[in-house]
Amino acid sequence: MRRLLFMMMTALLSLFSIEMNAQELNCKIKVIHSQVQGTNTSVFKTLETALNEFMNNRAWTDLQYKEEERIDCTMNITIKQYKPEENAFVGECLFQLSRPVYNSNYNTTVFSMRDNNFNFNYQEYDQLEFNLTNMNNELTALMAYYAYLFIGLDLDTFSPLGGTAVLGIVEQIVNNAQTFSGAGWKAFSDDRNRHAIINDYVESSMEPFRQLQYKYHRLGLDEMTNNADRGRTAITESIELLKEAHSNKSMSQLPAIFSDYKRDEIVNVYKEHGTANEKEKVYTILSDLNPSQNKYWDNIKK
Repeated sequence: MRRLLFMMMTALLSLFSIEMNAQELNCKIKVIHSQVQGTNTSVFKTLETALNEFMNNRAWTDLQYKEEERIDCTMNITIKQYKPEENAFVGECLFQLSRPVYNSNYNTTVFSMRDNNFNFNYQEYDQLEFNLTNMNNELTALMAYYAYLFIGLDLDTFSPLGGTAVLGIVEQIVNNAQTFSGAGWKAFSDDRNRHAIINDYVESSMEPFRQLQYKYHRLGLDEMTNNADRGRTAITESIELLKEAHSNKSMSQLPAIFSDYKRDEIVNVYKEHGTANEKEKVYTILSDLNPSQNKYWDNIKK
């Protein structure tokens, strides 16, 4: 009976979503469970379906998005342990947020990293609900955290500090999640956990990093097809903002994370292009910031 009710609710939600045009996300979620042996695998497929619907079939903000404007993101959730008697899942999530570059067929990565503490409880066919002021489910808190983070980061690429209001909700989720026992929410426990990422991103000393998002994407990449030199100049200026952010808060991992997922793209912007001064400036900043990638940064000067 529970399975039948779940299927009926899924069908109704799908029909309802057709009438909606405000949903912000086009999020593709995969639940990978190859590491879990000897259990009923239907729970993982049910979970995957439920998470995709939870992220994509609701309006997270009052902003209006057309179908083609929805924000592209992916979440690959790898389940490492599953305890059916406790409905407990232990896993990690590799997520990526991207956006199209104007007047091109190219999509650029806006943010990407791995959440190593993606742990939660879920009983098959549970209805997933989220209430910001009464958070009592760690799974929906996790998903809401990323939903609002994706929207806020995307908005920052289209206008200076454009995601401020939405990112404030991400902060509120983290603050309200301090009662959860799962790892990933606590301050100072990990410099790349959920608390650290949003705390660093919205801290006033890291504002250059947020300004970078707009300058790099809107004034830089979006301009490249119209005027490559002007777009590259804006990207060079954004890399200088990356240096400023790192100088302001050297312990923040955000500049290094940015240089990791933007590595190949940045190299392609400057390799065999740009002035010697631009190349030297960008190379020096990135090699000082992230020397582990120096074999790639060397290509900038070619």
